[in-house]
Amino acid sequence: MSAIAIGFRLPPYARFLARRIGQSLALVFCTVLITFTVINLAPGDMVDVMAGEAGAADAGYIALLRQRYGLDQPVPVRLLHYVEQLGHFDFGYSFRHNKPVLQLIGERLGATALLMGSSTILAITGAVLLGIMAARRLNTATDGIISVLALLAYATPVFWVGLMLILVFSVKLRWLPSGGMETLFSGLTGPARFGDLAAHLVLPAITLALFHLALYTRLLRASMLEVLRQDFIRTARAKGLPERIVVGRHALGNALLPLVTMVGMQLGAALGGSVVVESVFAWPGLGRLAFDAVGERDLNLLVGIVLFSGLLVITVNLLVDLLYSWLDPRIETQ
Repeated sequence: MSAIAIGFRLPPYARFLARRIGQSLALVFCTVLITFTVINLAPGDMVDVMAGEAGAADAGYIALLRQRYGLDQPVPVRLLHYVEQLGHFDFGYSFRHNKPVLQLIGERLGATALLMGSSTILAITGAVLLGIMAARRLNTATDGIISVLALLAYATPVFWVGLMLILVFSVKLRWLPSGGMETLFSGLTGPARFGDLAAHLVLPAITLALFHLALYTRLLRASMLEVLRQDFIRTARAKGLPERIVVGRHALGNALLPLVTMVGMQLGAALGGSVVVESVFAWPGLGRLAFDAVGERDLNLLVGIVLFSGLLVITVNLLVDLLYSWLDPRIETQ
């Protein structure tokens, strides 16, 4: 028996994946339990909104609506029914939009992925450039200016940045559109439509990227300063290697490890920030959809978006762990 068990022992990477997948499943269950319970225990529901829109509704009609949508059942019963639905990959049905929740998420996911992907690329690229510049010019005017700007970007509310960018570049200068994802009824195709989409993307992507750019810049600056003091950097310089090779190949690769971890951890914050940014710029993504679901008390849709976002964060963090061990082979995934 022991010989067979030893013969079929999984390699370290497979054991690491199995352990992380098990942890992820437990996190998913906790996400479902907490999200569904908290949202359904909040005062008010979809029937209250529908009655308000109708202008008036008697108690019998309201009770009939709650029975029709299953809102008259206790929360534990509704939770068990929802978990059963999830077992069939069914996220429920949005009665406000008359569509399955998963279909609504799929329709908005592309817009949010485009916004978050663009802002993440901007934040990482800017952080690498500014972080290296600040670390190589330690205690100079350049380092001081970068640190002050990063602190201001970190402390400034995201919605205020978005509104100021609209005021300057849309209202005053008229360089860029103030909202939306593309010009309505323009009929553009091909490169013209791509240019129109890019123009609409500039302001929301910059707004969402600034906060993370500030955080990543300060983190990479500190990491670069620590790496540049290591013995292997002094050895590389003693061998006569050009400074760009020392910094770009030897120092940066090791300094990126904390940044990779932080990017994975900040995905949830980016999703939360996208709610504000998409609302300011009328960007048709998941954040705007969640914001509307709160106002409409569309509980099925809101729970589905939160659950889907949690699954996305868990998956990305798993990928970040794998990337972390690939960047630094010394880290064992035991």
